[in-house]
Amino acid sequence: MDKIIILDFGSQYTQLIARRVRECGVYSEILPFNVDLDNIRRAHPKGIILSGGPASVLERGAPICNIGIFSLNIPILGICYGLQLIAFLLGGKVETGASQEYGSTILRVIKKFPIFDGIKGETRVWMSHGDRLIMPPPGFDILAKSPSSPIAAIGNKKKNIYGLQFHPEVVHTEGGKNIIKNFLKICNCKFDWSMGSFIEWILPKLQREIRGQKVICALSGGVDSAVTAMLLHRAIGNRLYTIFIDNGLLRAGEPEAVIDLFKRKFQFNFHHIDASRIFLSRLTGIVDPEEKRKIIGNLFIEILEKEAKKIGDIKFLAQGTLYPDVIESVSFKGPSATIKSHHNVGGLPEQLPFKLIEPLRELFKDEVRKLAKELGLPESIVKRQPFPGPGLAIRIIGEVTEERLRVLRKAERIVTEEIERVGLLDKVWQAFPVLIPIKTVGIMGDRRTYEHVIALRVVESVDGMTADFSRLPYKVLAAISNRITGEIRGINRVVYDITSKPPGTIEWE
Repeated sequence: MDKIIILDFGSQYTQLIARRVRECGVYSEILPFNVDLDNIRRAHPKGIILSGGPASVLERGAPICNIGIFSLNIPILGICYGLQLIAFLLGGKVETGASQEYGSTILRVIKKFPIFDGIKGETRVWMSHGDRLIMPPPGFDILAKSPSSPIAAIGNKKKNIYGLQFHPEVVHTEGGKNIIKNFLKICNCKFDWSMGSFIEWILPKLQREIRGQKVICALSGGVDSAVTAMLLHRAIGNRLYTIFIDNGLLRAGEPEAVIDLFKRKFQFNFHHIDASRIFLSRLTGIVDPEEKRKIIGNLFIEILEKEAKKIGDIKFLAQGTLYPDVIESVSFKGPSATIKSHHNVGGLPEQLPFKLIEPLRELFKDEVRKLAKELGLPESIVKRQPFPGPGLAIRIIGEVTEERLRVLRKAERIVTEEIERVGLLDKVWQAFPVLIPIKTVGIMGDRRTYEHVIALRVVESVDGMTADFSRLPYKVLAAISNRITGEIRGINRVVYDITSKPPGTIEWE
């Protein structure tokens, strides 16, 4: 399987580069900018892409990759900071620009190289930089310019090294995906990456990693853990033990759906544990969202460990961790900021009694859905909306109680029914209510009320890394509001969250 390595210098768009390469049919993997050169050699990449980043190559302590990558005799593409780094390391000249260039601008291609095959002479691109290149390294041609960048693209056809000041990975750049595909052609890549090829690649990898041992897989009811279980079952058969812990924080009807699918339909080694009372007890009085996550994660492992001892000799724990979970939890790839911990990542205790198996760790959500179809999972699982590991605990702002869970489940059912009624449920990424423990004055039946608020969050996204609020029809919003305030005691106001991601996150906590 051909592979492209992306070295991450902290760009908010690094994950988009990986997505675009995969969309072209080539596997991509993100590594930290300072990865050891031997690790890159062992990966046998067909090419390397240097991401953008917030730093300046002129700053002391700026992130610098191993200059040995230029001696590997494979094509290299630098994007934004990556372009400037190529120039800085190979003898070009970079300076702080007199004017910064952010947003959409016109790129003028002045020399046709393979990287610009099929690209118009003048095209709109997306810029985001302060420094600029004023002299290319020896042996490089200037390929394009923009109003604020006299050198907006460079290339060395003999060494197959290219640099772009703009971001071809974002949708705002016209023909950006074609530019990336041109680079992949320069790398002589085979365009055969798919979820089918991923299955062929991951199954023997799992078998080598597990080496005939037993594995427990924690099921949540979502597509991620379901796909993880299906992959492992194909890889190791009945040495997989699926465990469903009902933490009492799931949506209405989910426990029954999980039991029906994995115990009755697929007939896996299935263990069901109703731990709702103990989870609720541990969460009593807890209001801080990170503390909620840690409590849920620790208790989750505590229960799993007890169950594993009953099964006997369990070495591995499998989880459905996805790439966006990892990126938002810990900066394990490059100099990116931690946003919040996730149940599948930061919510777990530091010392685990198991070795983690995370076969989906490098995949995006839409790729996992394609994988679910490939594995034959039912549509009810394939299309299930993302649901956080800590469940409804982080959609209740403040303390989690049985009464608040009751209210939120009723509101969630109403939201789902009304959006599904108009055929929009499959069109949105997530749709859910958040219970806010703030009381507001209202009027019901000619009487003054002083009750809580429900915030409605409906977003559209491709992979969860960025999102925008959904422009639901007013009649749908009105129906949801009328039903929630009319059918749920204790709620007298519904508000609609119109924050995009960034600056907000999809979940409130």
